[in-house]
Amino acid sequence: MTPAELLPLVYDELRKLAAANLACEVPGQTLDATALVHEACLKLADASVEWQNRTHFLRTAATAMRRILVDRARAKQTAKRDGGQRVELPDIAAPLPDEQLLALDESLAKLAAVKPDHAKLVELRFFAGLTGDEAAAAIGASPATADRMWRYARAWLQVEIGK
Repeated sequence: MTPAELLPLVYDELRKLAAANLACEVPGQTLDATALVHEACLKLADASVEWQNRTHFLRTAATAMRRILVDRARAKQTAKRDGGQRVELPDIAAPLPDEQLLALDESLAKLAAVKPDHAKLVELRFFAGLTGDEAAAAIGASPATADRMWRYARAWLQVEIGK
């Protein structure tokens, strides 16, 4: 399926996810939930990917939205962030201030280098808003294994961000 065929099927879900990710932005910004979804879909339209299923598309769209938000946060940030920030990862997508989003992105990239499945699980649960069972199915793990991976990833990220 092409993004044009998949988009109507998941548009409302993507829009809710984008709205949650933008909730802590200052009102009146040029990027709203609709614009974020459309920008992510434009990125996906350029990709030559054979979409396996709805979850595969959502996972990739969540990653695209994350990259867009991180790029915007980097552009807005003028001073270096100070260390020692603690970022709590809730079980579902939640808005983060720019500094915390950048810290999370840097730490998530480090986690992906050593434990790519754990990083993908964080993206699915935190950025895509999938439940534990949905994320487990998306990465091909049992729910119990995915729960262990989630606990490990959250602890690892909190230690890494706290450095």
